[in-house]
Amino acid sequence: MKLQSITHGNETPTFRYNYSANKVIPTRIQCCLPKQDLKGQTVAVIGLGKSGIAAARLALARGAFVLGIDQNENLAPFEQNPLFEKHCSLKKILGYFDNKLLKDADRVIVSPGVPLENYGISSLMQSGKRVMSELDFAAEVLPRCTKILAVTGTNGKSTVATFAGQMLNHLDIKTFVGGNLGIPLSEAAFQCLTSSLKRPMFQVAVVEVSSYQLEIPNKYFCPSVAIILNLTPDHLERHKTMKNYAVTKGRILSQMCNSKMGVLPLGNQLLNESVMDYVNEFNLAWIGDFPGVKIDMETKAASFKIPVIEGVTKLQLGAMKTLGTHNYHNAAVAALSVIGLDIGIDAEAIGSTIGILRVPPHRMQIVHNDSHGVTWVDDSKATNVEATYTGLMGLKEQKSVILLGGLAKVSDMQGSNGFERLFEPLKFHRGVVTFGSSGTMIQKILLANGLGIPCINATNLKDAVNWARIIARYGDAIVLSPGCASFDEFRNFEHRGKVFQELAFLS
Repeated sequence: MKLQSITHGNETPTFRYNYSANKVIPTRIQCCLPKQDLKGQTVAVIGLGKSGIAAARLALARGAFVLGIDQNENLAPFEQNPLFEKHCSLKKILGYFDNKLLKDADRVIVSPGVPLENYGISSLMQSGKRVMSELDFAAEVLPRCTKILAVTGTNGKSTVATFAGQMLNHLDIKTFVGGNLGIPLSEAAFQCLTSSLKRPMFQVAVVEVSSYQLEIPNKYFCPSVAIILNLTPDHLERHKTMKNYAVTKGRILSQMCNSKMGVLPLGNQLLNESVMDYVNEFNLAWIGDFPGVKIDMETKAASFKIPVIEGVTKLQLGAMKTLGTHNYHNAAVAALSVIGLDIGIDAEAIGSTIGILRVPPHRMQIVHNDSHGVTWVDDSKATNVEATYTGLMGLKEQKSVILLGGLAKVSDMQGSNGFERLFEPLKFHRGVVTFGSSGTMIQKILLANGLGIPCINATNLKDAVNWARIIARYGDAIVLSPGCASFDEFRNFEHRGKVFQELAFLS
């Protein structure tokens, strides 16, 4: 039996990996959680979407009086939440807002969907008021013995976080997966705070982190492993410049030190510059070089070298069943992050998980194989051109009809939307159908570049699906990979993906 104990600085050993049982076993745990530590304090939570609701519940559990603030008067999920009904320590302020409301708050918690220009948040920060992101508010409560694996980047972060969570859970490691992906971190913190268990609720928290969650500098969010997957133009309406965007992403590494591992993509100058103040505090690894991970697509194998550890290990990825060659890269980076947690898991253990990896919803998700021999693929999460480009490059061996459209984003400071970048990978496919408010513009760009396949403009997604059925042949795929935001026709990319799936089953 091969057994490893894992220590965290001067802490008591918390986990050991039993190779014969193929799982991690918790040993003695010392996790001190605050109980009613905010009693007598007022916490203002700005923005009452999913993250704000979770933060408000956590604040109440910590004993605070909570001001729930949102300028949207119609917040049915919040109003109907039974957890807040007639709660004497909660005051809701919807619609009307006065800056004086925040004057006496001891803390102000900001949901990621709220820009810092709103509610006078920037001025509050400059005045010295204690302003925190929802992410940092949650991290303050998480037990020290729960390791954090954080993933950010313009594209791919949901898939890498999901793969890492699946690997860990398959190896019987109690793992929370969430953050920007699905369940807010405040929910995990609430569960830890209120749990009666004498062991940690979660041995690892895998947290997808968006740039919006990093706009307010964090103090408590300190990952054991943090990955910045890539940086391409997106969210410039909020961050204004690519330099600002890079600096914001780089903050995910700002609290890391000692043996913790930060992972960067090779060759991104803006990211390299954005993390210069942090890189001497932790171990640095690379996507595409050593220390870090290299991927050989010919042999479908990944090679790993962990900082300060001698030797190179390999992982075979050929057992993967997900669509798209880019998912081999996502799996390799997820494996690097799990190994880097230093909880006794190596490439050999991860090898047993590769065949069970599944992409999250709306990310190159095969949703239907119809009676006409056509495979339907939902990649509605591709809300920018770079995400669509990555998906298309992974589909070279699958003839497809590609659906592009929605509300196009500006991809550079010259006002370009970037769809000319898709010209080359689209040439491999059966045809293109554009749709939505930017459909005509996308069609014109592609035809101006001499696209040699059919390119039809449809009014909306339903019309686009009907055209795709006409173009597709037996053995083809119909792929929704819009390259655009969804807000011209849908509530969000999830809503768009669900409608696409419903339309697929009508064939």
